[in-house]
Amino acid sequence: MGSALARGLLAGGFSHSQLVIVEKENLRITELNEQFPQLEVTTKLPECESVVFAVKPTEVADVCRAVATTGVKQILSIAAGVTISSIEASMKTSVAVVRAMPNTPALIGQGASAMAASARCTPENKKWAREILSSVGTVVEVQENLLDAVTGLSGSGPAYVFLLAEALIAAGVQQGLSAKDSNELVVQLLVGSSLLLAESSETPEQLRKKVTSPNGTTAAGIAELVGKQFSEIIGSAVSAATKRSKELGK
Repeated sequence: MGSALARGLLAGGFSHSQLVIVEKENLRITELNEQFPQLEVTTKLPECESVVFAVKPTEVADVCRAVATTGVKQILSIAAGVTISSIEASMKTSVAVVRAMPNTPALIGQGASAMAASARCTPENKKWAREILSSVGTVVEVQENLLDAVTGLSGSGPAYVFLLAEALIAAGVQQGLSAKDSNELVVQLLVGSSLLLAESSETPEQLRKKVTSPNGTTAAGIAELVGKQFSEIIGSAVSAATKRSKELGK
């Protein structure tokens, strides 16, 4: 995800002199040098005012202690489950913290992110964080206590969509289509439907009703999904993922 943000910032107009990647693992440093030949990739933290934490949750406390000596004034953390208060406590200095939850489509610049700002954040701090996150997709601002719900919805959501794709492809094969044809049809089905939803002024419900003629083929399929409690299943999935996010945050 850190690499995705770096690519997004460069594509969005940030200069190579404005970005430095800090990495401690030699293999990863080699990979990053190949991906970003014009960027500085180093193991040593430079003096800086702005830092993005794109590390494992268990590494955040150590990273905080390291960056506390660099003169940092604002932090954007995408470490899952690590609260703003825990970052502030580890920093032991006055710093503006924005915590965010992006998702994997950020890798192709189509992410959905939510951000929550600490009490110390000014409008300028929020603008800085939003600019970074918007370089790889859409951004909304929420209260921090809702980031677990964001994790359960859009953070874990790509996996739900991929599972739906798997099920649709398998269903096509069951009806006699080849795996290749079924895969091609389903991929474009999801791409086309998503673009239609994104570009239309109509709600998902309105679009669904337009496809669903009374007593038609779609109505028969929808009736099966409703009978199998499709909405309740999706709600339960989001609820379970949200609950797990809260547990991991503790």
